[in-house]
Amino acid sequence: MSKIARQSIQTTIFSYFGVILGYINVLWLYPFALDSTELGTFRTIQDLGLLFVPFAQLGVGHGITRYFPKLEKHQSAFLTYSLAFSLLGFGLVSLIFFGLKEEIVGLFASNSPEVIDFLGIVLLITLFALISSVLDAYARSYVKVAIPTFFREVFLRALTSILVAVYLLKWINFDQVMQGLVAVYGIALAGVWTYLIWLGVFKLEFTWNHFPKGFRSSFLQFSLITFLATAASTLIMKIDSIMVSSMISLEATAIYSIAFYMALVIELPRRAISQVAMPVVADHFARERISEINLLYRQLSNRQLYICLLLFALIWSNIDQIYHFVPNREIYQAGKWVVFYIAVGKIFDVAFSINSEILVFSKYYRFNLLLTIAMSALIIGVNYWLIPIFGIEGAAIGSALVMLIFNLIKYGYLKIRLHLDPFSWDTLRILAVGVSSSMVMFLDLEGVHPFFQLVLKSILVLGIFLVSSFLVGAGKEEWNWVRERLKKSGP
Repeated sequence: MSKIARQSIQTTIFSYFGVILGYINVLWLYPFALDSTELGTFRTIQDLGLLFVPFAQLGVGHGITRYFPKLEKHQSAFLTYSLAFSLLGFGLVSLIFFGLKEEIVGLFASNSPEVIDFLGIVLLITLFALISSVLDAYARSYVKVAIPTFFREVFLRALTSILVAVYLLKWINFDQVMQGLVAVYGIALAGVWTYLIWLGVFKLEFTWNHFPKGFRSSFLQFSLITFLATAASTLIMKIDSIMVSSMISLEATAIYSIAFYMALVIELPRRAISQVAMPVVADHFARERISEINLLYRQLSNRQLYICLLLFALIWSNIDQIYHFVPNREIYQAGKWVVFYIAVGKIFDVAFSINSEILVFSKYYRFNLLLTIAMSALIIGVNYWLIPIFGIEGAAIGSALVMLIFNLIKYGYLKIRLHLDPFSWDTLRILAVGVSSSMVMFLDLEGVHPFFQLVLKSILVLGIFLVSSFLVGAGKEEWNWVRERLKKSGP
């Protein structure tokens, strides 16, 4: 776990620094500088661009992670081959996009016509994000995750902050803001590319005939099969906000996006650990170390759940105070319960640990494909059912419900096929700690300034979390790990 731990710590630090910057952007700068329609347009165009990335990537990201350990040499040729295959995918996506442009325009023409003016930007965002994702996967295979995370989570947000701040100063107009998004993603890509050159691992080689026999066909088969699962997973993540835009309004999208981002912080430990764990899981499968996978499965479930329940308690206990400091809060606080439902869905995902990663790198990866496609179809159907009834809260409820079903099926499948189980008595103890610390939400501090309410409630949540952890013996392994790290870093 040492290599995973080091990279996870660095990745988590960058991720949370990015979250702080993201919170400043999403909860203050964006609502202050952009009106609700502009903010909805800003988010919808980004979501559309990122939604197309896995379709263009054709599964190359997971393919690199799975097949990199099988190569003893010609890694640079493997990177070149992967980039070429992804660019082919981008060409196909572009053709489909232009072929269906009238249908795409029709989705937004009624409720969000402002989006139509910026559809040309979507594919450029897709292109830069696509190449970045391939380079990220290549760096991840060297267990070099932290710096790519910095460019993705921190640098990209910092550039976006500057872009919107320049608009706030009235130096550019909104059309130029949207065009500037393309430059932002291009500069972030250049940063990852420069890092790989500095590591000495980026080199374009076209000697593709030197791969081991059957390597290319096996890599392509795996990538093409898993690409549908990856694309469907992204669809599950992005489709709700896009459907809110097309079915309600851009203002509703702005409200939903702010609420979604508040809840997103809960899963950041999982995202950071998952990036580092993927090549380790792939290596364990290559060496048939199933018991090591089960140990990793359980350890990561406990550690992620322990941290994420604390984050949930801090956010939900202070939700009214957080919204108090959002500009134009009378508009955006309508998303309060969206935060709750999305957060619950993220907790489901965190508790079931790295089940998707295990399935992808196992011989049962086709099951993950079928399940993810089924879930993406389900969430579209659920959204069409719930959004007209409950509005933006319907989209959030649908996401949480599908996330629970998705993980329960994967859990049962891994339990039956590989006898893997992430849960133990420690899981119940951690849940008890999380529930007890969340009780602070019922504390009424009426008459106290919202800032001091936030501080007091946060202190109470932390205090209850630590005391209850001690009383029920939760998080022992996690705290022992922290103490060992502190000892090693001491004199």
